[in-house]
Amino acid sequence: MKPIEMRAKTTAELDKELLDLRRAQFSMRMQVATQQLTNHSQIGKVRKDIARVKTILGERGAAK
Repeated sequence: MKPIEMRAKTTAELDKELLDLRRAQFSMRMQVATQQLTNHSQIGKVRKDIARVKTILGERGAAK
């Protein structure tokens, strides 16, 4: 998801998105451990999305 799309969301929606991304990251880590994950580049994409969401949430917290 692009940062512009993330900035359009509310804080509650971003919190839910962060939770979903962390669950996806955990699932991928388990798939790597059991050698079921074929596309390892997905892990990096999810990590970057988590960082984007956390950055936007931090900006909103600092702006208050």
